[in-house]
Amino acid sequence: MSMSMGGGMGTSETAACVILDIGGVLEMTPQTGWVQRWEARLGLPPGTVHERMRDVWQAGCVGSISEREVRDQVAARLDLGTPQVEAFMADLWAEYLGTPNEELIAYVRGLRGRCRLGILSNSFVGARERETALYQFDELVEQIVYSHEIGIEKPDPRAFESTCARLSVRPQDCLFVDDVAVNVEGARAAGMQSHLFEDNAGTITRVTAHLAACAVAPGRPPLG
Repeated sequence: MSMSMGGGMGTSETAACVILDIGGVLEMTPQTGWVQRWEARLGLPPGTVHERMRDVWQAGCVGSISEREVRDQVAARLDLGTPQVEAFMADLWAEYLGTPNEELIAYVRGLRGRCRLGILSNSFVGARERETALYQFDELVEQIVYSHEIGIEKPDPRAFESTCARLSVRPQDCLFVDDVAVNVEGARAAGMQSHLFEDNAGTITRVTAHLAACAVAPGRPPLG
């Protein structure tokens, strides 16, 4: 997926790039307790749902299973009828999608035309359609790279390499923002600059500093 950003900015105009995670960064996704409620409802010991579904969740994260197959496995492994499966999946997606981080989204929107913008997300099959419908992330950045579509999860260096390739940028010119420390470390190991998301103010400050540094770096054209 690609789109025009601020009048068709190309890689020859600026090398600066910002790549962000979704869950916990662009979306606020606190735990809702939905799994525990289902375990109580079904009379299952704590931890049973994830124990029975672990391989299905993993398959969904790397795209080796379809949404229909996920539903079929939920039904079979938890002994649920169709209405219960739909309710179960609705609860899963409610936590997964969370609520939009409006302040950070607005800030990133203001960067359009100043730098390359991308998203790299460890995702679950069906995420693109739902996040596009709810949050229009496809209009926010140039490229969205989902683990369930490329079959690779962070912090595998190939996930970062794929994202840089799709944006036609060098890793050293990118700042990667994630709320998970191991992913931040993985991006750094892949040659990118990285920032651990803890709050909007700190993240905005770090991104602003990255763009300012790129603007004055020798051999790079100014941003803006």
